[in-house]
Amino acid sequence: MLEKKNIALESAVLIGVVTQDQDEQKSKEYLDELEFLTYTAGGEVVKRFTQKLDTPNPKTFIGSGKLEDVKTFIKEHEVGTAIFDDELSPAQERNISRILECKVLDRTNLILDIFAQRATTSYARTQVELAQCEYLLPRLKGMWTHLERQKGGIGMRGPGETEIETDRRIVRDKIALLKEKIKTIDKQMAVQRGNRGQLIRVALVGYTNVGKSTLMNVVSKSEVFAENKLFATLDTTVRKVVIKNLPFLMTDTVGFIRKLPTQLVESFKSTLDEVREADLLLHVVDISHPNFEEHIESVNKILDEINSADKPIIMVFNKIDAYEAEPFDETDLMTPRTPANYSLKEWKRTWMNKMEGNVLFISALNKENLEAFRKKVYQEVRRIHVTRFPYNNFLYPDYDENEQQE
Repeated sequence: MLEKKNIALESAVLIGVVTQDQDEQKSKEYLDELEFLTYTAGGEVVKRFTQKLDTPNPKTFIGSGKLEDVKTFIKEHEVGTAIFDDELSPAQERNISRILECKVLDRTNLILDIFAQRATTSYARTQVELAQCEYLLPRLKGMWTHLERQKGGIGMRGPGETEIETDRRIVRDKIALLKEKIKTIDKQMAVQRGNRGQLIRVALVGYTNVGKSTLMNVVSKSEVFAENKLFATLDTTVRKVVIKNLPFLMTDTVGFIRKLPTQLVESFKSTLDEVREADLLLHVVDISHPNFEEHIESVNKILDEINSADKPIIMVFNKIDAYEAEPFDETDLMTPRTPANYSLKEWKRTWMNKMEGNVLFISALNKENLEAFRKKVYQEVRRIHVTRFPYNNFLYPDYDENEQQE
């Protein structure tokens, strides 16, 4: 750990745009998230650049004037990396790299890099490698710029084109090999899921860094890796949990994020299969985050994409210990009150009140309201179990709060 602290952080600048679809406030939120991603990857943001555009420039993403400003800053401050908030096309990436003369990354590349750092098991590493190869394939041409002066034409094909084609073939073969490897592991994991017997399956889902692993540790009394960084958990962890005398399986899954790369959604299909095959979803939300409602929308969108939005869901609003409503001046008649000024009690009276009681407010870190959490999960798991196995009804009585929790 001491050695890591002595390693100098890689300096980076962030570049985002304000468009018709993404106003100034939303652009700032995305850049805040991109800065946290950069920190998670081991970088340090020294400056942000934003530009108002109707649509991103098809050649350089941002305008030539703004790009020149970025170039000047990078040279003056010896910055090593420029990170763009949206996915760049291969052509854009090549053009920008040629102008800035530094390492150029986009949001997708950054997330892939974090996943590569965080993958610990063979399966997770294989999934990440597949996503990286699929991302790399259309971008190989830009990696051979040192050969771009080779003469072209009939009979004059230089080693540049030959090496590019060789590399493309190698990457395509690698992708095919990785897909076969994943297919084999998928079958093994499907067998494992089938061997779990009649136990009800509960999956923790939610945005990244909302406290799913911390909650998993508290409830299952296990030690799943948890850290205040994005994507601390990549590998699916399954633990047997018993509340009162009712056993069930709880799964900790990879966190979701806005603008999640399509390569990762496909590569992490098996991780998402754990969500698809779950009987109950616990949607964990960091209520202390100012954009938690947008995080909920992002997670719901992905759940819908994997045909899991219609499953029974309990909303678990975590980190109530860190929640602070923004102060509001009652005497200021010109400034309207917004949801940012709501107390937790007021939030409970909003749309959350219409969820038929499937809402919990807890702090997994401080173990606040965990008894209410256990009670609600027990009741829902019991309902599913008794519906499926009615002859077991007598085994699991209603939850008694006076009994000593195991």
